[in-house]
Amino acid sequence: MMIRTQEDLEDLIEEWGFVPFFSNEIEGFSISEQIDRKLWFTAEEGPWEWKGRIALKGKCAYGKLFGKKAGFVSRKWFADLLNYRRDGYDFDALYDEGKAPDKDREIIDLLGEYYALTTKEIKPLLGYGKNGRKGYDTIITRLQMETYVIVKNFVYAVDKNGAFYGWGIAQYTTPEEMFGEAYVRRAYKRDPEESLKRIIKQIRKIVPGADEETVRRFIAK
Repeated sequence: MMIRTQEDLEDLIEEWGFVPFFSNEIEGFSISEQIDRKLWFTAEEGPWEWKGRIALKGKCAYGKLFGKKAGFVSRKWFADLLNYRRDGYDFDALYDEGKAPDKDREIIDLLGEYYALTTKEIKPLLGYGKNGRKGYDTIITRLQMETYVIVKNFVYAVDKNGAFYGWGIAQYTTPEEMFGEAYVRRAYKRDPEESLKRIIKQIRKIVPGADEETVRRFIAK
């Protein structure tokens, strides 16, 4: 389908379950390839403006979820992605077993305390910045790929006339906060490998020409 409105994109997320923002190794499987070209990097309102509104509704997850690049996953299918990517571990269990570094723990703890924070809020609280600690972008991307962090919304600067401008700053939260602890617990009921098989089947249903190994690589963290 051709995406021309925010509603079109929301419908596609529900239909496909998995919607990467950018083109990738699975041909045709992205917003950039399905969008009306006049809405891609133009003065008209398009997916760059819609993404925060869609994420805020809580009907899908948004973040760097595909090859460290952005995309949507419907609430229905995010449970399987979360289960597979986390391999059955909530963050506390992952950390307790020594499989997550202290720097990741700090961000998860902050989000648990404040519910949602932007990068501009997280960095000073943890000492990241020009003359401070390094590696923040790597950490926040890793936490998204592992499905421990997602984007709740985008916060925009406001000009003197009260109009929003700029690209918007991602406001992060956790799936536990966004969808609830019960949602996450239910996700763990399947074997992670079963979740992967379900995801592969769904994506190949959307893109019949994609072979299983390509999809498996694409969905890996």
